[in-house]
Amino acid sequence: MRTGQRGFTLVELIVVIVLTGIIAGSVTIFFKPTIDAYFDARRRAELTDVADTVLQRISRDVRSAVPNSIRPPTVGNACFEFLPTSSGGRYRRAVDIARADSSALDINQPATTFDVLSPMATPPAVGDWVVIGNQNTDEVYSGLNRSNITLVAIPNAAVGTRTLSVAPYQFTDSEPGGRFVVVPNNGGSPAMIYACDNPGVDANGNGTGTLYRVSRGFANTLAACPGPAGGAVLATGVAGCAFDTVTRQGFITIQLVLSEAGESVAMAYGVHVSNVP
Repeated sequence: MRTGQRGFTLVELIVVIVLTGIIAGSVTIFFKPTIDAYFDARRRAELTDVADTVLQRISRDVRSAVPNSIRPPTVGNACFEFLPTSSGGRYRRAVDIARADSSALDINQPATTFDVLSPMATPPAVGDWVVIGNQNTDEVYSGLNRSNITLVAIPNAAVGTRTLSVAPYQFTDSEPGGRFVVVPNNGGSPAMIYACDNPGVDANGNGTGTLYRVSRGFANTLAACPGPAGGAVLATGVAGCAFDTVTRQGFITIQLVLSEAGESVAMAYGVHVSNVP
């Protein structure tokens, strides 16, 4: 027996397609702004997290820098240089008359060995630099108040926490209380530079710049910001960047703007160098 079969007519199919299109368009109109807002908020949160992490890292390094070692480039404010320290302490300023094995740092003659009287969170290593009394920025870079560590010894506890031997050098005692700081050798590149390269925004609202960190040896001046070659990248999508330093006060203001797909986050930190080892 034949049974009757019924399908969809062309008119019915067209009606369904039209209605589906209307419903989809309505849903898009109502939900698209909400979805876009969600992605924009997530993008801003990610940019904020990156910017905050970077600025916290820079701030930590600046706080532990050698006093008065921060310097800007000769032209512009897109970078700055400083000498990070690994530790510091107080040296023996006079021989202990009760102990013949004590060793003091005599500023009236080239020093070779001295006792450290305070604990050091990070033990120094051979090749690191001892810096004493850096009152002017150029002094430490030109070598007027630093000397290489040649030996680290652990003396009798009654003498000090350790004894440091340095390449013969006559320091100028201008640090109250006999303070010194240690600059890690870092493979022969103890100085550190934070710099921005090509900051700006492209046609799609993305930052075009890069914030990076590069190390180098001691240099008399910072004539210009170095290129990013060989540096560690800290942030991309940089739309704006500025480092404003107050050299003698050891204070620096850091401004960073990150942009992605039209969303931007601007943050600013003020950091002061700690002058206490």
